[in-house]
Amino acid sequence: LRNLLDGRGVQVNFRSGEKVGKPDVSDVKMQVLYSDGSTWHFMNNKTYDQIEVRVEDLGDKANYLKEELEVSVLLYNGRPVDIELPNFIEAEITECQPGVKGDTVQGGSKSATIETGAVVQVPLFIDQGQRIKVDTRTGEYASRVK
Repeated sequence: LRNLLDGRGVQVNFRSGEKVGKPDVSDVKMQVLYSDGSTWHFMNNKTYDQIEVRVEDLGDKANYLKEELEVSVLLYNGRPVDIELPNFIEAEITECQPGVKGDTVQGGSKSATIETGAVVQVPLFIDQGQRIKVDTRTGEYASRVK
């Protein structure tokens, strides 16, 4: 079994016919409101209730959060345990080196920082200010957004 709160695995033996109660787990669609630096604030789309999640608890997923993004939040006993990001997000490149003419022959890549703060490897023809689509599962460049 896996502990939902700390993620540790636990070895448990059950006898045949033994019953186990259902946990109080719910999956709720929420919208990202804002970050104050140490926590992210989310709002339930139906009830308008708000919750806070510490940046440390989100791990690498915090690199792809931005305001007004809709995510799925897993709640255990009303407490946020995990979030599920959409497979792709669109983001603007805020910082990257310009591509040098002649470097595109080998189809190389360069590092670019997107508006959420994540660093993504992009093709050399991508410039600062352009919008790109990023795969949140792998953190890789997917395509350019027109």
